Order: sequence, then C-alpha cells, then structure tokens
Amino acid sequence: MPHLPQVAAATIGVDEERLQLAYRLLEKWTDERSVPGGAIIVGRRGKAVAPRFFGRQGAERQAEPIRQDGMFLMASITKPMTYLAAMMLVERGELGLGDLVTRYIPEFAAHHKEDTRVHHLFTHTSGMPDMVPDNHELRKEHAPLSRFIRGAIRDTVPLFEQGKDLSYQSMGTLTVAELVQRLSGLTIHEFLKKEIFEPLGMQSTGLGSRGFARERLVRVETPDYQEGSDFGWNSPYWQELGAPWGGLFSTPQDFAVICQLMLNRGEYGGVRLLSPSTVDIMTTNRLNDYMDLPEPTRRTQPWGLGWRMNHLNDDDSWSDLLDRHVFGHTGATGTMVWMDRERDGFCILLTSAIRSRAPWRLVRLSNIIASAFV
Repeated sequence: MPHLPQVAAATIGVDEERLQLAYRLLEKWTDERSVPGGAIIVGRRGKAVAPRFFGRQGAERQAEPIRQDGMFLMASITKPMTYLAAMMLVERGELGLGDLVTRYIPEFAAHHKEDTRVHHLFTHTSGMPDMVPDNHELRKEHAPLSRFIRGAIRDTVPLFEQGKDLSYQSMGTLTVAELVQRLSGLTIHEFLKKEIFEPLGMQSTGLGSRGFARERLVRVETPDYQEGSDFGWNSPYWQELGAPWGGLFSTPQDFAVICQLMLNRGEYGGVRLLSPSTVDIMTTNRLNDYMDLPEPTRRTQPWGLGWRMNHLNDDDSWSDLLDRHVFGHTGATGTMVWMDRERDGFCILLTSAIRSRAPWRLVRLSNIIASAFV
C-alpha cells in the first residue's frame, strides 16, 4: 500500500509561501544547531506535500547530514498507537472501557488501585504516576519491559482518587499495553506490527528499532541524567526496548498514514481498523464524562481516548491558531502531530531537540502551518 500521494501545496489548499516560512525557520534553527535535525510533512484532503528534511542525523557536532529515510524517535506519540490497539480489542468485544482493570489484571489492586477502570487509563485520570518508582534503576540495569510492567501494576501508588483529577501517566499507558498482551496473546510489539503497521503498509515504523538498520535512526538530544550512560534514548538498549509509552520509531511519510487513517475515521487504503463512531469517541473530549473532575480542567485541558485535544494558551498547545477540537500528541524528543477534522488536514513536526527546553519552537512552527491552511 503506497504512502499518501504527494502533490503541490496549492492543489490541496495550503499556501506555499507560508509553508516555506516554516521550512526556512526550521532550517535556520538546524543551521545554528539549536535544533540538530528535523522534518516537516503537511497533508490535506487525502494527499500530502512532499516531506522536507533539515539538519543532521544526530546531535553531535560532526554528525552526518540527516537521511531522507531517517526514522525519528516519536517519544510519547507512541501512546496513541498503544491505545489504538486497545480500542481494536474493545470493538472485538474482548475489552470493556467501563470494566475495572482488576477484571483483567487482578494484581493491579495493589496500593488501593482496585477501583480504577480501564477508561481512566486512557484519559490520564487514573491517578497513576508518570513513571515507576525505580525508573532510573531499571534503565541502568537494562531491565526488560516485563520489569516495568510489574512495577506499574504492583508498585505504583495513586496520586489521587481515580476520576477526581488529571495527571499525565505513562504507566497508565503501559498498563493498557499489558491489557493488550494478556487479551491477544501477542506482545504489544507484535500486535502493533501485525494488526496496524503491516495492514497499513507502514514498512518504516516499529515499536522499538529491532529489524531496522541502526544508521537510519535519528539520534536525539538527551536529558542531563542520561549523559554518559548506556541506557539513554540513543542507546541500543532503549532503542530496542520499544517502550509502549515512548519507544516508537517512524518516518514522516509513514506516520502520515496514521493521520489520514484518523481523518478518514478509521480507514485507509481499503483497510478499516476502527469504526467511524469509535474514532469519534477517541477524538472528542471525554473529560466531560467525569462528574467529579474540576470544571476548569475539563474545559481547558481536554483529552480524548489516548489522543489529546488542543490545550490553548500554554506551551502544551499544538498551535495558538487551532481550536480545542483539534487532536494530536507531542513527544519529549521534540515531536508533534495534530489533525484537524474541520480542515481535513494534518501536520507532523519531527525534531531531535528536547521539547521541554524550548516548547515554543514547535508551537511557532505549527502556527505558521496552521495559518497556511486556506
């Protein structure tokens, strides 16, 4: 199955001059080395403008020019893929969002998590912490994924009662990955490959780097605690682990297929993975379903099921020029993706600069691209 057809920007209602502004800005940042490398792809009406690549393959001073087939570490943009897998099981009658997590994972009851329901894991209202208590130690030991799963289930202590607040939780995503594994009999890596990536013809996407040439992997800036370690984001250990909350590798052209799948309400290239109504539920604000959640949180920090809605007026925004109905995700490695059903378009911004050090960069690029939809 081919990637999205590539066309001139004007033919799909994207202003070429404004798009060039975004290209020039990212090129400026990569030339001055404030961003090591990056790529931009924009699509609308089922087609895409050819991706543009900038900068270098790694953050080192002597790094080689970025490859046109470079695979980016998507970081937390991985999460919606894990949730998509789980929603496929919901449609098959194997998983219920309203069920207690303990129905499938009895040991999840540890530390008073017995009242947590599956949907709380999708909306970041479970109260689970973002990481396991011994996160750094496990990474230093090159622990297998099963150790992280065991820690998420048995060792995490809720920060608040489920459904009463909102707190971003990678370990909730990992618990959903374990639900997929127990119900399907496949590893989460195998499930995503067999049930999503292969049917969609995504040959340059995988949870973890196994099976891909390592020279294709774009090397990213790393946090201070990873400097000099053998467990950082660029290490073979972390690249191959394929963390279900942040270990996906993909290319702009490949991930554009996921964007189009969502804009098509669950279908791409004759392959239907989800029903239209399921996609609608995943990409509208589900926080209104929680009667005990504070109203300001429900209104200003909307979440769907696995996908986040645009949060305006802060550095978590996709863009100052997009409304709250726009859905997407960001990643700590400097990645952003958003989809706008009203404009029938999407934007993928992939960089290798740690997002938290300058989150405004992605927002400014996104502002330009949002303004280019005419």
